[in-house]
Amino acid sequence: MSDLFDLPFEEESDPIERPAAAARPPAPSRRVYTVTELTVRVRDLLEQEFFEVWVEGELSNCKVWNTGHLYFTLKDGAAQIRAVIFRSALRYLKFKPADGLRVVARGKLSVYEPKGEYQLVCEHLQPQGLGELQLAFDQLKQRLQAEGLFDAARKRPLPALPRKIGIVTSLDGAAIRDIIKVLRRRYANAHLVICPARVQGQDAAPDVARALRQIGRVKGVDVVIVARGGGSIEDLWAFNEEIVARAIARVPVPVISAVGHETDVTIADFVADRRAPTPSAAAEMVVSAKEQFCSRIDGLADRLRASARARVQRAARRVHVADGRPAFAGFRARLAMRDRRAAELSYALMRVARAAVARRDRRLQGIERQLATFDAGRRLARMRTQLVESTGRLSHAIGGRHHRAAAQLGAMAGRLEALSPLAVLGRGYAVAWNADKTRVLRDAASASPGDRVRVTLARGELACEVRSTEDA
Repeated sequence: MSDLFDLPFEEESDPIERPAAAARPPAPSRRVYTVTELTVRVRDLLEQEFFEVWVEGELSNCKVWNTGHLYFTLKDGAAQIRAVIFRSALRYLKFKPADGLRVVARGKLSVYEPKGEYQLVCEHLQPQGLGELQLAFDQLKQRLQAEGLFDAARKRPLPALPRKIGIVTSLDGAAIRDIIKVLRRRYANAHLVICPARVQGQDAAPDVARALRQIGRVKGVDVVIVARGGGSIEDLWAFNEEIVARAIARVPVPVISAVGHETDVTIADFVADRRAPTPSAAAEMVVSAKEQFCSRIDGLADRLRASARARVQRAARRVHVADGRPAFAGFRARLAMRDRRAAELSYALMRVARAAVARRDRRLQGIERQLATFDAGRRLARMRTQLVESTGRLSHAIGGRHHRAAAQLGAMAGRLEALSPLAVLGRGYAVAWNADKTRVLRDAASASPGDRVRVTLARGELACEVRSTEDA
């Protein structure tokens, strides 16, 4: 009896015969994938099918890892997808991605193999409903305003009379020509320090920041003008970069921002100490303080002259009134007499002074004549001759004395040499001592065979042993 499980699933259990079925083709051999192979296969299919897609959604869970890549989740009301934008693409975004921001992402679908999750590899993000540059402008403005870089308390007043004016702009633009034209006409004695920089393009912001740092280190600069002509928001974007804003805040002197036209507003305008609608207006703003200063000086001078004139007129009226009173009758005659007396005293004083000067002049001339007769050169030559003669006599006396002393020293040395025991030893004699050199041996009987003796020669010494003694 066959088992029920040995029958194919397609066969009936009843014994009714069925017509023979047509021959079926053999079942294909199955292929078994590993997890990695299947994941790679799915990844390749996704990347081939969705190599470039645009996805709209809301950002959440945004986080920049230490590798510099930004990982986030893109979601809507019913679904979500993980996404990543690598560091090489993130650095070109003008705005900062944040949670809750609706964006349109451009990229491709791929699979993160270690977790088996599909994700969107973004190449670019664009804010939904708001321009990318405008969003970046608003984000940077809010962040810098929260740090206090826009506060009015940190704004510095412009100097009244700047002696050295720094300018940061391009040498090829019209801004530098307008500034120089205005300053040459209204403040010709100003010293200009120009630090050129690129004001448009991808590398313009670092170049402007570099120029601001350099001009801030120049000694004597009183005010700095950052200028550029008009243009689109893209042309002026270098002055909306954070690096330029912080460079302006670090300049140690007041900064005037003159970027674009009057309707153009940049981050540099908020950070700078003063904003000018145009580069020409910035130049006029620098010299306006000078004009106000000069106008105030002119006004004070006019007031001083008017006050002095009025005071003299009041004094003249008082003198006229006093001169008309009876008590002052004959005052002019007495004043004339006093004037005559003063003139006489002045003449007498002048005559005495001239006589005193004449006496001192005659005394000076006498002293000059005495000095003329006193020939210092002749006296100096005579003293030099006497010095040479004295030097010769002194040298001769010293030589003679030295010769006599040498002769005396030689004689005494000869006498000492004759009396010296070393001379006796030099002639072949020797001195015998006991072993410890405390006693000179003068008799052979004072030594016994076997004793140790020391013999001193003219050069050196001998250690000897007595073998026998002989009496003389």
